[in-house]
Amino acid sequence: MKKILAFASILILTSCAELQSIASQLPQEYGVTDAEISSGLKQALEFGIDKEVSNLAKEDGFFTNELVRIGLPPELQKVDKTLRDVGLDALADEGLKVINRAAEDAVGEAIPVFASAVKGITFADARNILLGADNAATVYLSAKTEQELYTRFNPIISNSLDKVGATQVWKNIIQKYNSLPITNNVNPDLPDYVTNEALEGVFVMIAKEEKDIRNTLSARTTNLLRKVFAVQD
Repeated sequence: MKKILAFASILILTSCAELQSIASQLPQEYGVTDAEISSGLKQALEFGIDKEVSNLAKEDGFFTNELVRIGLPPELQKVDKTLRDVGLDALADEGLKVINRAAEDAVGEAIPVFASAVKGITFADARNILLGADNAATVYLSAKTEQELYTRFNPIISNSLDKVGATQVWKNIIQKYNSLPITNNVNPDLPDYVTNEALEGVFVMIAKEEKDIRNTLSARTTNLLRKVFAVQD
């Protein structure tokens, strides 16, 4: 998430003036009104949020999705490897599953936050996003929502880790790992790690949908999307 926000800051500081100058000519040159640009981008984001975020919130939304599946934090990767080396693959697999389940539980909280951010897109925002990079709308959303999403996700993930048995699973895993004579004790902050990974996954999937709409005509499923995104083709 820090990388996304850093990119967003650079984008805002270096390109807004130029984009606004170019975008101010859009209605006259392309026959697209400010209202249509704004509505089209909002529609694209709403479709992406509804499709991708809703899918992530389902069981296995993270766990079976190779793009966003949450692996172990670096300090626990050695735990996973050691367990597998000594034949405890099933225990290691269960550890991975429960942290992904926690992310799936939390992601539903993103939808109302995103909905509020989408409503707040101004005409100027919409023009700049339309002429921006393939992930310009996703970058905009991340800058507007990351802090609130973390605040919402973290306690849900913490509770979910308990609810789905992750606390006990990881207690068993870490106790087993720490009892091995070849290891040093570890004690990671799993809720913080899973929260950040869940946020990253959400924006990866929204960016995927945004790129599809920008670059694939068949993904523009309404007349409004076709009209607005034809401007950036």
